[in-house]
Amino acid sequence: MHIEIINLHKHFDTQNGRLVVLKDINMTIEWGEFICAVGASGSGKSTLLRQIAGLDHPSGGEVRIDGEKVTGPGPDRGMVFQHYTLYPWMNVQENAEFGLKLQGIPKNQRRERASYYLDVVGLTSFAKALPKELSGGMKQRVAIARALASEPKVLLMDEPFGALDVHTKETMHEFMLDLWQRTNITVFMITHDVEEAVFLSNRIYALGARPGTVRKEIIVNLPERTHHIKRQSVFHDYRDELMDLMRSHGQEAFAAMAA
Repeated sequence: MHIEIINLHKHFDTQNGRLVVLKDINMTIEWGEFICAVGASGSGKSTLLRQIAGLDHPSGGEVRIDGEKVTGPGPDRGMVFQHYTLYPWMNVQENAEFGLKLQGIPKNQRRERASYYLDVVGLTSFAKALPKELSGGMKQRVAIARALASEPKVLLMDEPFGALDVHTKETMHEFMLDLWQRTNITVFMITHDVEEAVFLSNRIYALGARPGTVRKEIIVNLPERTHHIKRQSVFHDYRDELMDLMRSHGQEAFAAMAA
C-alpha cells in the first residue's frame, strides 16, 4: 500500500473572498507506517484527512492510493473520529458490525469478523453492552474495531484521543501502539498534541498554518515505546524541535496578519 499526496491545494470561496486552507502539500505514506501530521488550529489538518478519505475533493493536486486517484470514500480507508460516533441504541457488537452491514456482508460473516476485532481491542466481554455503559476509552476502542472490521489498507484517525482525560489518553496510546504492532495496519493520524505524535509515530509531518503547508518531515527513532521514554532527552529533543517549528510559524503568521 502506497499513498501519495501530490501538490495538494484546497480553498473555499467565502463572502470575504477566497480562503486557502491547504497549499502545496506533498506527502507519502507507506505500508505499515504510523504517520502523524501535527499542526495548530488553522493548519488544515482535518481538511487534509478528508481529502485522503475521499470525503472532499481538492481544489488542485491529487491523492493517489497504489497509483489510483482518490475520487471518493472506499473500504480501503477506515476512519476514526475524535467523537466516537457510536449509535446509542446499538450494543457494542452491533456498532462494530455496522460498516459491514452497509457493505452488504452476510450476517454470519459480519458477526464473525466484528467479533474477531472486538477481541483484538479487548472488548469481547462487552459485546452486549450499550455505549452509555462504556468509558470514553472503551467507546473509542469500539470505533477502532468498527473501522478495522472492514479490513482497510489504512486507518485514518482525526484527533482520536483529543476528548479523553490525560490518564485514559496515555492508556490509549499504549493500546494503539500494541494494536499497530500486532496488526501491521498502516495509520495516518492528525493531532495538535506534539508529545502524542512523537510517542506514536515513526514519521511526522509538521504543518504550518494560514494556509496549511508542510514545514518539515521528521523521522522519529526512539529506542523504546513505553511511558519511560518520555523522561529521556531523545524524546524531549523531538518534542522541542516540533514545538519550535510550531512556535516560529505562529509568530510568522501573526506578523503577516498584522502587516
